[in-house]
Amino acid sequence: MARQDLASLIRNIPDFPIPGIQFKDITTLIGNGPAFSEVIDRLHERYRDQQIDAVVGIESRGFIFSAPLAYRLGVGLVPIRKPGKLPAATYQIEYQLEYGTNKLEIHRDAFQPGARVLVIDDLLATGGTIAAACDLIGMAGGQVAELAFVIELTFLNGRERLRNHNIFSLIQF
Repeated sequence: MARQDLASLIRNIPDFPIPGIQFKDITTLIGNGPAFSEVIDRLHERYRDQQIDAVVGIESRGFIFSAPLAYRLGVGLVPIRKPGKLPAATYQIEYQLEYGTNKLEIHRDAFQPGARVLVIDDLLATGGTIAAACDLIGMAGGQVAELAFVIELTFLNGRERLRNHNIFSLIQF
């Protein structure tokens, strides 16, 4: 079966959430059943023969892709969430955004020591959120095997910030 042009299914929303931003809307991709299946199939194809102990999804769009991939790989799903959303003891990290700061949390007992972790998110932009997620994974005893994204905005140079990690993206703009 021929692969779809997944990039053509990403809708551009100008001036969202603020003027000057060209938002990459994945709802048109995930709303297309065959295309969504292909995204998960292609990620599964890449990681099925690797020793992955857990998949991490980052709130909230990362959950869309991490849950079905974890299921297909037969491994657990570990959520990284905004503060106050996880019920047990957590590690928390504060990180810089372009305009201010944000915080993320992970359960302290999320991994067995040394677990190989695959991180999935919808989009790699500047890399700030993912860098914070990698720090949290380390705090919780995991080792990042690879960072995977459905979309990468190459002009924002997120790879540079994450240069100590292996990175994979399905679609580049």
